[in-house]
Amino acid sequence: MYATHRRLAATAAGLVLLPVALVGCGIGGGDEDESAAKPARAPAEEATTRSRERVQAYLDAMAAKDLAAGRSQLCALLHDGFDLGATSPNGDFADHFQVPEAAITDIRSGPRGQEVSVSVSVAVGKRTVTRPLVFTVTRDGSDWCIAGEAPGGSAAPTPTGIAPTRAS
Repeated sequence: MYATHRRLAATAAGLVLLPVALVGCGIGGGDEDESAAKPARAPAEEATTRSRERVQAYLDAMAAKDLAAGRSQLCALLHDGFDLGATSPNGDFADHFQVPEAAITDIRSGPRGQEVSVSVSVAVGKRTVTRPLVFTVTRDGSDWCIAGEAPGGSAAPTPTGIAPTRAS
């Protein structure tokens, strides 16, 4: 009979402490809603930041005529095309022109990734022409890369927090 009372007392003590243990493990507490509402970093913010970094690095590489640095900003699927055309007469890294100015003017979410609009000034001899381009930046595994470049650009004004940047 003494053993029965001891087992009952141990079971009762365990049942009394069970809710405290469950709350300590995160079960039964009200903290799930708070932690879910505060992600470490907003996905849209990260996409904008990474897209800006990739395109700015590419623009800087164009200005410096640094083929390796430019190529490293591109997704692997674009490497062969880049290798064939980067220094061609119309390529981004052609020897006969300089890039005195390049600025990111807009970043937007698009159907294939982030669309980064830029304004690039190209000088050939004494003539300078400014052209709008749109780079598409996407996530490739755990990294971000430029997946495309096309003529055109956003006519929209620069959104708040996105200051135009110049190539160095």
